[in-house]
Formats: sequence, C-alpha cells, structure tokens
Amino acid sequence: MQEKTSRRQLLAAAGAGALGAACSRPSSETEPKPADPADRIRLGVSSYSYWHFSEEKYPIENVIDHAAALGFDGVEILHRQMENETPEYMNALKRRAWDEGLDLIMLSIHQDFVDPSADKRQEAISHTKHCIDLAHQLGIPAIRLNTGRWGTIRSFDDLMAADGNEPALEGYTDEDAIGWCVDSIRECLPHAAQAGVVMALENHWGLSTKVDVLLRIHREVGDPWLGINMDTGNYVGDPYPQMEQLAPHANIVQAKTYPGGGVWYSLDLDYLRIAQILRDADFKGYVSLEMEGNAPAEQAVAESFQVLREAFT
Repeated sequence: MQEKTSRRQLLAAAGAGALGAACSRPSSETEPKPADPADRIRLGVSSYSYWHFSEEKYPIENVIDHAAALGFDGVEILHRQMENETPEYMNALKRRAWDEGLDLIMLSIHQDFVDPSADKRQEAISHTKHCIDLAHQLGIPAIRLNTGRWGTIRSFDDLMAADGNEPALEGYTDEDAIGWCVDSIRECLPHAAQAGVVMALENHWGLSTKVDVLLRIHREVGDPWLGINMDTGNYVGDPYPQMEQLAPHANIVQAKTYPGGGVWYSLDLDYLRIAQILRDADFKGYVSLEMEGNAPAEQAVAESFQVLREAFT
C-alpha cells in the first residue's frame, strides 16, 4: 500500500511541477467568495479527453491510472471507447477504479430520439436501456443522454458554422421532436428507476442547442430519474447566463478545455466564474473534464486538471 501511494504522489508531483507553469489562472471580473472545504466540488475526467474518436482507442485502463496519478476523484467512461461489454472486462474496470481510489461517475452514451420513424426511436430507447444496464454492472450512477438532432446538416463543421441551428426535416417541426424526446425518455424511466441509474440530459448540439428547449424537456418529463448534464462548451452566444439557467437543475457538469487549440473550436472559459455559478446554485455533483484540444492528451489533461483544481477546490 505504501509503495502504491508513493507512486501516485510522485506522478502527481511530477505532473504539477512540469506542467503547472503552463496553466494560467482564468480571469474573472469578480472575485468568488471563498469555498468552504466541506463544499469542495469533486473533479472527474472523461475518457474521451484521451481519445477523440481516432482510429486507435486509448485504453480506459490507462485513463484510470493516469487520472489517479494526477489526483482526480473520478472517471467518466465513454461507451464507444470501451473495448467490449463482457462482464469480465467491465468488472476489471470497476475493480481497477476501486483499487486506485476512484469513482466511476458517468457512462456517456450516444443515442438519438429525433427521428420521425417510431422504429428508429424504439431502437434508441432499447439502446438507452441497454446502456443503463451496463452502467448498473459497472456501478456507475448515471448515463449521459442526448436529445438527438435532425441530421439535415451532415457535417459537424457545417453545424458549428450554423451556430448549432439545424432545420427540421420537411413536413416536421421542432415541436414534433420535443414530443418524441419526452415520450422516449418517459419510456426509459421505469428501467432507470429499477437499475438506480440517473439519465443526465446534456445541452448537446442538435435539439438541445437551445437551453430553453432542454429545460422544457426536463420539465415535461418531470421525474427525478431524469437529470441535467451541464456542458460548459456547447452554447451559442454568451455562455454564462445559459449556465445560470441550467446550474440549479444540474446533477453533473462536463467542463471543456482546449489546450493546443480546439479540435473543432476553442472557447476562453472563465472557470472561477463558472465555479461561482455552481456554488450559488448549491451544486453537489461532479465536474468532469472533457479536454477537447489538440495538445498531447496526457499533458493537456494534466494542464487542465490544474485549471479546474484551482477554480473548484
């Protein structure tokens, strides 16, 4: 036990010493009130931070080891990054996190309820239920849920150029899509409740680009097994008033950073200000790093951890 502790301390110290100089304190117009140590917001990291859908996957085992060495409290697992779904593999991940003193905090899945086809929506519902079962097996208390999008703008770059606003399919409206999302999520609720897994709906690009739409879906579903995953990077216009709208409902936060310039875009986010928004909303959940920059992953995650640690602890 002493040998393992020393290894983690040495790696954490090395990361802080070598990379701390590269981490700048975010500027804020107003100094936040000092945080009570009892209200420390815990920090996690998404496995996506190490793998941006390149051909070769970054092993989740390595994510767990690196996260523990740096001093993170938890790891969020990207479903598409898993090598397989066998009980042996999932139990090994769960045991590795336990041995490293880390929580597994969320399983981020991909599904899409915005489709005129009832059969397609049922496929997405079935996939969501399946991922709820995977999260239960992994001992993870939440899954990341999307609304989905129309798919009328195929390229993500083109979607970003359109500020995330995608026209509906001919003959349909966003009102139809909102109804499909509400009904689909409601169909998943009994499964989530039985498994004890919260569905955390993200302000992701697509139908949920508009915060008001996301909150409307959350309100119309109206069930404690549907929560909110507040992403700090997915906004059109000034992000901070929109975060203030979402923060009182958020169960978990995904915190974007962009070392080396963003893979798709870059934002200059003030994490001291964001931390204050969350504390003002009495946020009790995890902040999970989603490093989305072009810098080498392990270096960039270490830099980003320093920024988040300064803001949230």
